[in-house]
Amino acid sequence: MSGSFLRLFKYPLCFVVLYLGYFPVSYSQIMTVQGKIDSESMGTVLPHEHVMVDWVGADQTGNHRWSVNEVVARALPFLQEVKQKGVTTFIDCTPAYLGRDPLVLKKLSELSGLQIMTNTGFYGAGENKYVPKKVLEASEDSIAGVWIHEFFEGIDSTGIKPGFIKISVDANTQLSSFHQKLVAAAALTHLQTGLTIVSHTGSDEAAGQQIDILKKMEAPTSAFVWAHAQNGTMEGNLDIVGQGGWISLDGVNADGENGKKNIDFYVQRLLVLKERKFLDHVLISQDAGWYTVGEENGGSFRGYTDIFEVLLPELKKNGFTPEELHLLMKVNPARAFSLKPVKY
Repeated sequence: MSGSFLRLFKYPLCFVVLYLGYFPVSYSQIMTVQGKIDSESMGTVLPHEHVMVDWVGADQTGNHRWSVNEVVARALPFLQEVKQKGVTTFIDCTPAYLGRDPLVLKKLSELSGLQIMTNTGFYGAGENKYVPKKVLEASEDSIAGVWIHEFFEGIDSTGIKPGFIKISVDANTQLSSFHQKLVAAAALTHLQTGLTIVSHTGSDEAAGQQIDILKKMEAPTSAFVWAHAQNGTMEGNLDIVGQGGWISLDGVNADGENGKKNIDFYVQRLLVLKERKFLDHVLISQDAGWYTVGEENGGSFRGYTDIFEVLLPELKKNGFTPEELHLLMKVNPARAFSLKPVKY
């Protein structure tokens, strides 16, 4: 990632907010790597997947470590496959310093015909391995300023703009001071851009603390998506949706000896959410992929079709109506990721 990106920390948040006067945004729109689209055009959505991941860490990663053409060639058949299943929009959740490459995603979007979204934000899980050291000492205003700049000006020099904020916190019972700062920066960014906050979160406690921070900063809880909410308890999931947040059940995986157990888990959790009338705050995805930087030809790559080939048929067998499946795959993602009105 470029040094010019980190130099943005010299700009205060108030400077960045001046962009709001000339950046035209409609709040029934989504930001993709090819520009804004109406949220009604999202169609069937996979809201949490990955094209590429680089596990080396923030101090070593960068686009010098991969070939755009090789990544595109490896990932394209999987995207074409899922497009044939009816997917229209693919949301890539790989954050900065963990393998995010908007140029790869734009090329894949052009070649596959899929609408692809990328993100701004920092990934704090893994004891901050994927966060530049300078960021660890920055204020929440400075961090938010970087993310807001990406939304208005584009990522690095690509002109490609993020469609949501991706952060990550460790699954501790108490958020660290830096992870609290990440959440606060995400709230500030949301208030000035309307971008949804997707947070990789492993526990009920961590999810609840993030909701509390949003409330304290007067950011709407509806702007928060608990990614990997399947790792929390049923009670924790119900608590977050009861406060207006979104839960992303995004580990659907029919492969291997645990495949049936995995699918049964998702069916049962969704049945409870349906019974409690909370399906309208649920996203489902697979956290699948991806090209692993540093492995030969990207290593193993899990496709994105399990939802369509296994989970949706099982949901139908368990009484889910076409309208409820439409809600999960189309209506909810459009509502969750539409740009929200900003707070001036």
